[in-house]
Amino acid sequence: SLRLFDIQWFFCKVNILKAYTTFIFSYTELTTAIPHAGGAFAYAYRALGPFGGLIAGYATLVEFLIATPAIALALGSYLHFLHPALPVIESAVFFNVVFVVLNISGVKESAIFSLFITLLAVAELLLFMGIIAPHFKVDNFMANAIPFKWGGVVAALPFAVWFYLAIEGVAMVAEEVEDPKRNIPRGYISALITLVLLALSVMILTGGITDWRNLSNLDYPLPEAIAVVLGRASGWTQLFASIGLFGLIASFHGTLLASSRQVFAMARGGYLPRLLSKVNTRFKTPHWAILAGGCISTITLYTGKTNEIIIMSVLGAVVMYMMGMISLFVLRVKEPELERPFASPFYPVFPAVALIISTICLLGIMYYNWWISLVFFAVLAVAAIVFMLMGKHKVKIMDDVMLEKAVILIKPE
Repeated sequence: SLRLFDIQWFFCKVNILKAYTTFIFSYTELTTAIPHAGGAFAYAYRALGPFGGLIAGYATLVEFLIATPAIALALGSYLHFLHPALPVIESAVFFNVVFVVLNISGVKESAIFSLFITLLAVAELLLFMGIIAPHFKVDNFMANAIPFKWGGVVAALPFAVWFYLAIEGVAMVAEEVEDPKRNIPRGYISALITLVLLALSVMILTGGITDWRNLSNLDYPLPEAIAVVLGRASGWTQLFASIGLFGLIASFHGTLLASSRQVFAMARGGYLPRLLSKVNTRFKTPHWAILAGGCISTITLYTGKTNEIIIMSVLGAVVMYMMGMISLFVLRVKEPELERPFASPFYPVFPAVALIISTICLLGIMYYNWWISLVFFAVLAVAAIVFMLMGKHKVKIMDDVMLEKAVILIKPE
């Protein structure tokens, strides 16, 4: 569900936007300097050693593995909105199975599909804004505002982060991109600009057509917003609900792809069973890693707790952001000679801002969601204990994987 349109939410989202802008420009430095499927896991390993890699890798796994079922539940809710006879959970499982198969079939095929579905999703949002813009009223947007309190801002942080979460997943396919040192920055910057413009526009316009409280607890707020404007029986309402699946499908596909690459990278480094690092000889994809992620997603789906799943995913994200920025600072000192095709602008201000806001987010999430946070850090503690008992914190287990670009999964044609 989404908590929208009060002043606390708006203030919260703007500050999270600052965090993501500074983070992406800083993170791109790491991605281009160390183009590795492990993303923050690889950067933290190189900067902070095996234990740092464990923390960053665990956080990234939680972020992407748990984000996938949250999006699948939203997909199931959309289908249920269109066809009430279709159950939410079973519909979500269906999408999970379909996209696991698609990801195994090959990176090139899934990338073409991802591009196509993303273009449809952008077109859908532009259509949505065009339909509701004439019905926007400032009075609606300002009505029923919750009195501004810092506690409300902090409590809303996980859902503000969710707007932008997983954009950093671009790093996970760095080994499968032609000329990553040039193309990764282009991808990050264009993605950030597109995301910011669309997210702010949708939030503001939707908040001005009706009382935001009517949409605040729905997994399908956009079709409901169209129904408010045109009526539930309108053909536009049904059409939009149908094409509204595209945006969620694009997000779902991206998080599933990124999570499988993280599992693959950690297995290749010895942090997870080696079986998960096997690459399919026919499709050249890490099929066991994809299947493992799909299984975890399916199991998580049956909890049916979308809000709690989102908060857990965001916890992983903010810890990963912190580890990424710490790694950037350490590598600037530890390896000043490292080739950096894209240097973070306004260093050290940008990474410092990203680190500070991420830390505030983490503390806020822990305060308002202590039980979920306890589970998150308890699992990390168990992983750390096992890691140390096995002596892996003392052994360089990755050969040269973290020191230079690893073997490319798909060779550029």
